[in-house]
Amino acid sequence: MLATLSTLAPALALQPLQLAGFDLTRLLIAVVAIGVVIFVGRFILSVAWKIVTIAAVVIGLLWLVSNFLP
Repeated sequence: MLATLSTLAPALALQPLQLAGFDLTRLLIAVVAIGVVIFVGRFILSVAWKIVTIAAVVIGLLWLVSNFLP
C-alpha cells in the first residue's frame, strides 16, 4: 500500500485543486446568490416593519376614536 501511495502522490500533486469534485465556480455563484437574496430580503423586511408599524398606529387611533367619540 505504501508503494502505491508513493507513486500516486506526485501525480496527485500535479492535479488542480478540486474538492471532492465540487465546482468552485458554481459554489462561488451560489454563495453570491445567497448574499444577494439576504441583502434584498433585509431591505424588504425593513420596509415591511415600517408599514406594519404605521398600520398598527393608524388602526389604534381609529379604535380610540371609535370608542371615545360618539
